[in-house]
Amino acid sequence: MPGQLLHVNAAAMCPHGGQMTVVPSQTRVLVGGQPVATMADTYLIAGCPFAPVKAQPCVTVRWLVPATRVRVMGQPVILNTSTGLAHSAEQIPQGAPVVTVVQSRVRGI
Repeated sequence: MPGQLLHVNAAAMCPHGGQMTVVPSQTRVLVGGQPVATMADTYLIAGCPFAPVKAQPCVTVRWLVPATRVRVMGQPVILNTSTGLAHSAEQIPQGAPVVTVVQSRVRGI
């Protein structure tokens, strides 16, 4: 599905409101002056308030469906329409991340 490319400073959060941070694996390909987010990057969650009986706040995001036609350094890029799951420290799926702000100039499929 087409969508805007995510970059390092894109705003996204876990389903509970924790803020996602992208740790880039490449810094050569930029969009809006920021490295493009790819499947090889690390996606960390900070400040997840989710704490049921056994505290399992979100700590990472794993993207499941990246772009199918656009790659950076051999890795598929992440789009604002990409499907992913936030996970706890014990790798328990917590729900889909929510992308709120991305650059508006570059689209991918």
